Amino acid sequence: MDAQHKINSLLDQLNTVIVGKKAQVQDCVACLLAGGHLLIEDVPGVGKTTLAHALSRTFGLQFSRVQFTADLMPSDLTGVSVYERGKESFVFHPGPVFAQVLLADEINRASPKTQSALLEAMEEKQVSVEGATRPLPHPFFVIATQNPQDQLGTFALPESQLDRFLMRISIGYPDRAAERLLLAGSDRRDMVDTLPALLTPHELAELQRQVLAVHTSDALLNYVQDLVDATRSGKWFLQGLSPRAGIALMRAAKAQALISGRDYVAPDDVQAVLPQTIAHRLVPVGDAGRGAVEQVRAMVDAVALA
Repeated sequence: MDAQHKINSLLDQLNTVIVGKKAQVQDCVACLLAGGHLLIEDVPGVGKTTLAHALSRTFGLQFSRVQFTADLMPSDLTGVSVYERGKESFVFHPGPVFAQVLLADEINRASPKTQSALLEAMEEKQVSVEGATRPLPHPFFVIATQNPQDQLGTFALPESQLDRFLMRISIGYPDRAAERLLLAGSDRRDMVDTLPALLTPHELAELQRQVLAVHTSDALLNYVQDLVDATRSGKWFLQGLSPRAGIALMRAAKAQALISGRDYVAPDDVQAVLPQTIAHRLVPVGDAGRGAVEQVRAMVDAVALA
């Protein structure tokens, strides 16, 4: 089975569970194929946790879920050493972060101290516990969900952690036809438990290598640099994108191109992933009157293709 058939199978299976959200599902697949972490932000009850669980099952990855709460401690994520009398020594008991997919559910309900415990894991793919550095499994993805910041009991994620997420998406309410299927059909959580794994870790690694091999022309790179420069102009945002954010944008665009069946990146690929990839890293200028996503789209309209 070639890459296109594998990707189409992934999308088809996910769309049987998350109905009426093909664009969001495709963004999630692109994010994981690009090797990035995913942030899903929306109101409770629209399927954030179900989507995260379905992604891990479909990609064939070991899954661990942590419900973030105000009293969650960093050691609850990374693990602790416990003295065992029989061995007359301390034995490390790994926490839930030692999984191929960590679902950080309602991440912004935990304190900033606990949120920051994920930083090293997300960036370095390792954790330091009690003076020892321990590698995390490969692959390692964080799929985090969060509620809107105006809800009670939430703590805004710091910019340094937001920057570690390749994409931020919002699922939104279903349309009438999709909601009818949800109301009349079986429980989506029960469906997730029966999903077969469609990839092995080796096959996922091969797809990720193909993403990195997608060609980018000089003209396309010029266009991306024009977009990055526009974010730094001061006209649209308070601060512009970092080089790391530009690299993340290229990885996401390459994954989008591979999903579309092409071995080169087109401007449409960049535009398709741009709001999801950069809006959470940017703050609009005060008089814009728009949210970050709307401001990104306005900026794209103003930046001409070469």
